[in-house]
Amino acid sequence: MPAHPGDVPPPGADDEAVTPRGVTLGVTFLATVLLVSGLAVVPSPYVVKSPGPTRDTLGQVDDEDLITIEGAETYESTGELLLTTVGVGGGPGYPVNLVQVLQGWADGTRAVFPVEEVFPADTTQEELDASSAADMTSSQENATYAALHELGYEIPVEVTVLQAVEGSGAEGHVEEGDVITTVAGTPIEEYEDLTTALDGTEAGAPVTLGVLRDGVPVELSFPSSPDPQGGDGARLGVFVSPAFDFPVDVSIRIDDIGGPSAGTMFALGIIDRLTEVDEANGEIIAGTGTIDTSGTVGPIGGIQQKLHGALRDGAAWFLAPADNCSEVYGHVPDGLTVVRVETLSDALAATTAIGSGDTADLPTCTADDVAASR
Repeated sequence: MPAHPGDVPPPGADDEAVTPRGVTLGVTFLATVLLVSGLAVVPSPYVVKSPGPTRDTLGQVDDEDLITIEGAETYESTGELLLTTVGVGGGPGYPVNLVQVLQGWADGTRAVFPVEEVFPADTTQEELDASSAADMTSSQENATYAALHELGYEIPVEVTVLQAVEGSGAEGHVEEGDVITTVAGTPIEEYEDLTTALDGTEAGAPVTLGVLRDGVPVELSFPSSPDPQGGDGARLGVFVSPAFDFPVDVSIRIDDIGGPSAGTMFALGIIDRLTEVDEANGEIIAGTGTIDTSGTVGPIGGIQQKLHGALRDGAAWFLAPADNCSEVYGHVPDGLTVVRVETLSDALAATTAIGSGDTADLPTCTADDVAASR
């Protein structure tokens, strides 16, 4: 009589019976898989910084020049001036999981920080995005001003009072919307007039301020204030908003990057476009740094990740703010040379030297920078 299918012994029936140890190992393995799977989706209280994309300020975005200039003759360039960025995972709106954190710790090009060291408490993603966009707009305006000023352009300005600094002598005298016309008798025609008008004046000494209030000339007098940064000399003690009348129309097309740290590279790109000299001259030069209207290059965050991003995208040279040198020294990847810059003039001189091949005397970050930061 043929065997019924149900009578056929299952495969492995003659194998060794399942043991308690095997059951324990199986359950442990399954629990581990479930734990790791859970950690892969549970947000962690960390931020992971990684090398972000670069953009050539002399190049194009979607077949349009990143920097366009009208009202002046422009010139072609053969090199690249790369602004650098940092990719940030974690924080409001973009949480990272533990697996990503472990990857960040294991990868020498990334860095991991507790989220509270990077973002203020209770900050929303919308607030961060708005702040980043505002910083980018200010950065572009400062870069345009610094670049045109470096090239010798006169740039008329209208300076409007936002408010008095709390506790300053200007409180109770200036009003929001006052347009400053003179400081200590000096007409305010360019922004530098505002910053130099009190040169030689001691803090606390009386200062006379001429303003237009609702179109009517008004003269104000009040005690000047000390420099909040601890420097010598007097300050007005007011927050102002300058509106520049640029003699050249500069547009910067970059929608996917925020923050102020591209200012120096924007300014270099504008100068390169407006000068017949091909400063970069075929070289790929990356860099970073904020810029203000005086042309001072300021420090930024994530510079070690920016160094790796620059090298990845073909740069052989990197312009680094002097105040970031303590983070740069000892962390420069092989194949990249860092040049230390403090001002836009320094950055322009370095770019020109690199393009000409005359680089022997270019300053770099040293151990002294690390010692000075301690």
